[in-house]
Amino acid sequence: MGDEPTGNLDKKNSDLVFDIFKKLTLEHNQNMLIVTHDNHFAKRSNRIITMEDGEIIS
Repeated sequence: MGDEPTGNLDKKNSDLVFDIFKKLTLEHNQNMLIVTHDNHFAKRSNRIITMEDGEIIS
């Protein structure tokens, strides 16, 4: 998985990609790690891990 998978997409397509990721994780009973700076995208996730200067802060 790459960094910022929806970085160059508009909100509509970003939401579509998120829905595809979610469907894949459920179908295959797998977790997915996505690195993003997009708070809208992150807030749709089950869990958010925040990092600052390479350290996990929450």
